[in-house]
Amino acid sequence: MLKILTHISRIFVGLLFIYSGFVKLIDPMGTQFKLEEYFSEAVLNLEFLTPLALVFAILLVVAETVLGIMLLVGFKPKFTVWSLFGITLIFLFLTWYSHTYNKVTDCGCFGDAIKISPEQTFYKNVLFIVLIGILIAGLKYIKEIPSLKVAKIVTYSSVVVSLFITYYVLQHLPIIDFRAYSIGTNIAEGMKYQGDGEVPPIHDFEISTDDGDLLDEMLAKDNAMLIMLNVLDKADKEGIHEVSKVAKEAKNKGYEVYILTADGIMYDEEALAAFKKEYDLPYIFGTCDGTAIKTVIRSNPGIVTVKKGVIVGKWNWKDAEDVTL
Repeated sequence: MLKILTHISRIFVGLLFIYSGFVKLIDPMGTQFKLEEYFSEAVLNLEFLTPLALVFAILLVVAETVLGIMLLVGFKPKFTVWSLFGITLIFLFLTWYSHTYNKVTDCGCFGDAIKISPEQTFYKNVLFIVLIGILIAGLKYIKEIPSLKVAKIVTYSSVVVSLFITYYVLQHLPIIDFRAYSIGTNIAEGMKYQGDGEVPPIHDFEISTDDGDLLDEMLAKDNAMLIMLNVLDKADKEGIHEVSKVAKEAKNKGYEVYILTADGIMYDEEALAAFKKEYDLPYIFGTCDGTAIKTVIRSNPGIVTVKKGVIVGKWNWKDAEDVTL
């Protein structure tokens, strides 16, 4: 009986960890932002760890993916199972904390692919602890599939592939976009309530200026370009110059260009004027919620093109030369 339960648990836990790891692997910055939320003063008060959030995020998503694969192929079962137990124990504490104190309403355990409440996630982790407990009890039944040599090759290959995917998406953008602002999204439709009392997929998105919110104006444009600059002192300076070139080309082709930022420079006329002049950005500047900007695009700065309210293109500033207009 234990042998059968061990194999069932092995398959279930392995596949779930691979899935959980992969959906975060293709967007490690999403996990970074979630860890920063946990590290914040309002939650765990571990702000000294915030600068390392991206490093922790990469280690976590690679570990989840690789350990899931190791469990399925049976490579180093004792190390694998106890590592999975340790990770799940950490997740269990975080989700218990979120559920009990209502601190983080979305744990991000499945990235942006599947949204589940802290309570649901907590009980999911309780189930995982039970299943991993079965794996610990049945360690002797976990053998290499189909052989030690193959299991070793598959494991090491998964590490290389996982790190390559992580590097690629950090240099560009997530290869699969599960967020509410994916290409093809009609922004106005995404801001509508569905009648079930839930928050609409797109919220806190605006282009706030001295003349009011220009979001509706932007959505009505045949062609618009959004330059997303979250916090200016954290934006890549080379990147700002690159997006400036693209913005000029877009303007010449009839696009209305908007600069969206969560930075306080918007409230300093002299600083804003100097910034516009330094980077040649004589366009409409508007403020937007920082979380919304980070959700729209995982790049600072980043480029988004919109045609009649529909998102048609998104680029990391490093791919500015590939922007199609």
